[in-house]
Formats: sequence, structure tokens, C-alpha cells
Amino acid sequence: MTALPPPGAPDIEIARAVKPWPIFEVAQRKLGVAAHALIPFGHYKAKLDLSQIDTTSKVGKLVLVTAITPTPAGEGKTTTSIGLADALNAIGVSASVCLREPSLGPCFGVKGGAAGGGRAQAIPMEDLNLHFNGDFHAITSAHNLLAALIDNHIHWGNELNLDARKVSWRRVMDMNDRALRHTLVGLGGPAHGQPRESGFDITVASEIMAILCLAEDRKDLQRRLGNIIIGRDRDNKPVTARDLGAEGAMTVLLKDAIQPNLIQTLEHNPALIHGGPFANIAHGCNSVMATRTAMGLTDVVVTEAGFGADLGAEKFIDIKCRISGLKPDAAVLVCTVRALKMQGGVAKDNLDSVDVDAVKLGSANLTRHIENMQKFGLTPVVAINRFPTDDAKELSVIKEVCLSLGARVEEALHWAEGGVGAKAVAEAVKALLDGEAPNVQFLYEDDLPIDDKIRKVATSLYGAEDVQFNIAAQKQLDEIHQLGYGHLPVCIAKTPYSFTSEPSELGAPSGHILPVRELRLMAGAGFVVAICGDVMTMPGLPRKPAALSISLDDDGEIVGLF
Repeated sequence: MTALPPPGAPDIEIARAVKPWPIFEVAQRKLGVAAHALIPFGHYKAKLDLSQIDTTSKVGKLVLVTAITPTPAGEGKTTTSIGLADALNAIGVSASVCLREPSLGPCFGVKGGAAGGGRAQAIPMEDLNLHFNGDFHAITSAHNLLAALIDNHIHWGNELNLDARKVSWRRVMDMNDRALRHTLVGLGGPAHGQPRESGFDITVASEIMAILCLAEDRKDLQRRLGNIIIGRDRDNKPVTARDLGAEGAMTVLLKDAIQPNLIQTLEHNPALIHGGPFANIAHGCNSVMATRTAMGLTDVVVTEAGFGADLGAEKFIDIKCRISGLKPDAAVLVCTVRALKMQGGVAKDNLDSVDVDAVKLGSANLTRHIENMQKFGLTPVVAINRFPTDDAKELSVIKEVCLSLGARVEEALHWAEGGVGAKAVAEAVKALLDGEAPNVQFLYEDDLPIDDKIRKVATSLYGAEDVQFNIAAQKQLDEIHQLGYGHLPVCIAKTPYSFTSEPSELGAPSGHILPVRELRLMAGAGFVVAICGDVMTMPGLPRKPAALSISLDDDGEIVGLF
């Protein structure tokens, strides 16, 4: 990689300095996929037409990238995933990276884009972060079509005898907007529908997003859409989208969105980007179809799970792997000196100062994540995402912690150097892949009751003493079991910034109580969401949103997008 802006330059400047290969060239040279199997979206993006691609002759190895508990200092999980895929290719391994699509909510909110960073990015990064190939719009439209059909059905006689007070299907939009969390619809008289309470979630929390990411094909997609429970009738029996006759039209809206998207890294390696459920309020993994496709086209697939391992990795294994039958062959756990300092109590403004004691204290968080991964049968390679200010003594603390737990640990400089900077991590991962396959295990069995599944996750991974259900959640729990859905896995929605439900509790706290305030049955997706603490399924914007710094310059180029 040559003639790039120096490390530390805005990500968008680095991305624009690389001339991408035409997407047909990436597909043919890196995946062996012919041009007729691509549906191009311009010169550098495409959807893969799975009806034209044979993915059955090869089953590549799967590498899961996860991280310690996130902090404002940044951990670089997506950056590391891309850097690792580039590094594997650099050492002669045919590898691709599978990632989620970014949501506009965080992009214009506080988090920014999700295309990696520095010299480990997926491009075109502007397109990836903004609208991409229209998948999120299709999901939003399919979701809101169902909402419109529900209110229209009630307005025109309500043949299904739906109880308007018990309609559980809300609307969605792909933006952070706290004002829409609770709404009243149908106001203005009989001509405008029947008044009832409702609200909005963000698109990435939609059950349809989860369904698209867990579906095996279009037929399975339509089956799952039909299974969505939209509410109850006046006899308190569940009513589904299939009862309403909505699943066919919803599938039509998603017929293109279900196809995985192909772009490239800065080093012209394939990146399959598809689906985008949040990991704090959904299951946080890219689509099963994209993962399977990549495994059928390359020898190694690097994929990530959202936020820290307590949320992302747990849901990847207990939900995605359980439902799909996929299992990771190796895992990488990303950490930074800076993040561990914050876990040890150092303020963000003081992270450049050497503080070995803070790293030691914060390493309790790293320790718990390694031990948690080992409970799934995976001892991860720990990748220390290096910053220029990291001190050798601070790095030594992290290495000692990892080695004491039997985890291989390597420094990674992909942010500054690209794939060559992550070669040590790639070699460590390759050694795992060349060795004996891990015995990957679920944290709980299917026949464990829903409340005990939540308790198992909370006590085993979060360090909690117990789980507390409020009155509403306890009633919902009883109803879920009565309806025969007690066998489903659980998706815990909580703050990603702590093992507890309180984001201010750093490190590795223990002995706390996990409060569950609501349970949402997602019968189509195939799991039960446990909403804990103050977590919101429609986020709000911060005091100074990133959107205020994003604009077009005089040449029509986007500025302020990272």
C-alpha cells in the first residue's frame, strides 16, 4: 500500500486515496465468481446472486472476532476484523471478511461509521455508511407495511378480532429519535383509524432485521415472516402476520435485500457486508446467508460480533450458531491499552499518560472475557490493537494476563500499517485453524426455561448474583411458556458498556442483580428478547450529534464522516 495519507489522517481521506478495483475484478480474482453472478450497484459495489453461485463444494473455516467491554477510548473490533482478513491474505491464506451494515442512527449520532479505520477499512466507505445498497430501507419498508396492514385491518372491520390494546408490532425507522419511543396513532376521528398507543424502534432492532440475518433462503424468510406475532385477539390468543396475510408482500419487499453485498478492503480483499442487528438490543451478527456464502468461496472467513464478548460473542454462539448450525473454528479477542486504562478508572483525557497500575486494574475486564470465551470451548487469540502512546510496561501487563489464562497474545498494527501490521495475529489464528478443532458448546440447553436461560447468562458471564423480573416481565414470561415458546434461546438487551445493567460500572463487577423489565417474543426470528435496565430499543441523539459536523464541500464531496 503506497502513497496513502499518514496514520492519523481522517479515515475518509485514507479511503479516498486508494483506487478500488472494479467489483467484477474482486469477485473473479478473489472469489472465483463470474460477472453474471453479480448484480452491480455502480462500479465498486454489488449484490451476489446466490442462484448463480455454487457454495456447496467448499466449507471454509470460520473465525469470530470479539472484544472486551467497549469504552469511549475505542477497541477497534471492525478494524481488527478487516486487518486480520488482509493479513491472512498477505500470508497466503484465501480469506474474506463478513461484517454487518452500519445503521444511520449511530452514524449521525455518537459512534460514527462502521467501515473500520486507518489502513484497515472497507471501501467505498461513504456508500457503506450511507444507505449502502438499500437493504435497511427495504427492511424498514417491510416492517412498516405490516404495521400499516394491522391498523388498516382494524379500521375495516377487524375480522381477526384483534385487541387494539394488545397490538405489539411497533413501527421502525433507521435513525435515533427519542421523541418517537412512545406515540399515539389513529387520532383525528373515525376516518383516521382507531386510536391506540404505539411507538417506534430503530430499524436494527426490528424483528425483520433479525429474520433476514437468520434466514437460510427466501422460502425460510417467508416462513419466518409469517410466524411474527403482531398482537393478541380479544380471547388473548396470538395473531400472526400469516393470519393477516402479510408475509407474501413483505417477502417481495425483501427479495433483493436478502442477497449478500460485496465490496472490498483497502487491500482489495473481499468484504461481504449484510444485515445489521445491534448487539445491545438484538443479536448483533451479520447474515447467515453471507457467512455461508463466504465460507463456500474462501478458505477462511473472518466475522465479528457486536460490542463486547458478553453480548456479541454470546449471541453469536447461543443464537446464530444454535439456529444455523455454524460454529467458529477460532476466536480473536480485541483489546487496547487505552480501553483497559479506562476500565481501571482513568479518565479519557488522561489516557496518553503511562499508568501500569490502571492497566492491571482494568485487566480484570479482559480476564473475565477470556474466561467467558473458554466457557464456550474457545480460548481466543488476544489481539492488542496498538496505539502510538502504548508503553512497553503496559503491554507486558496485558501479555502476562493472557498467558496466565492460556491465551496466545499478539500486538497488532493494522490501523497504521494495514494487513502487514496484523501478520502476527494472522499467524496465531492460522496455527489454531491448523490444529485440532475446538469443542464449541452452548451456554445453556434448549429445554431450560426462559428465566433460567437468562439467569445462566447473567450469573455465568456477567458475574451477577441473580436476575430480577418486574411484574410485567414475569407475566410475559408466564405467557411465553404457556404459548410453547420456552425452548427458544434468549437475546439479552442491556447496556454494552458494563457487565451490569449500569454503564458506569467498569471492570469486572460481581454480585449485582440483573433487572429484567420486559420480555419480547420474536417467534419469527426464533428467540426471546429480555430488555434489562434502562436500555432503549429506540436510541436518542447525544447533546452534540455527529450529524452537525457532516456536510458536502464545494466539490460535492462528503466531509466530517468517519
